[in-house]
Amino acid sequence: MDYKDIKKLIDDMGNSNLDSLEIEFPEGIKISMTKNSNKVVTSTGMQNQVIEASAPLTVPTVQENKETSLVNIQPKEENYKIVKSPMVGTFYASSSPDKEPFVKIGDRVHKGQVLCIVEAMKLMNEIESEFDGEIAEICVNNEDVVEYGTPLFKIK
Repeated sequence: MDYKDIKKLIDDMGNSNLDSLEIEFPEGIKISMTKNSNKVVTSTGMQNQVIEASAPLTVPTVQENKETSLVNIQPKEENYKIVKSPMVGTFYASSSPDKEPFVKIGDRVHKGQVLCIVEAMKLMNEIESEFDGEIAEICVNNEDVVEYGTPLFKIK
């Protein structure tokens, strides 16, 4: 098993809903992966190798000692309806790189209208609006990796 195969397994694991994975191949290679860890351990026979790998998922950061800004944000959040990602994948604002985005800030949208695409495991999933309203904010950038529950749009 070479580096490309291991890298593909790591990428596939990052794009899946699995938290951990263990694979044992007939050649004696054993791979164990955990999504919350940055280490992938492979062992071939008696020899162990540890490969450092950056997790392909983004981790939200927590702001500390910013109570005033948090207080200011909370009342504004109540006025918006949030469209969240229903899965882990890659966010796309348009159907192809040369096309216009499905929606822009200020656009009026209706329930059932396609807002974006989230690619998960090579499948393109159209994300539809759950609400009628106006796009107030697009919370992620094109081609960002999103996780389940990541806010994608704020609609007022």
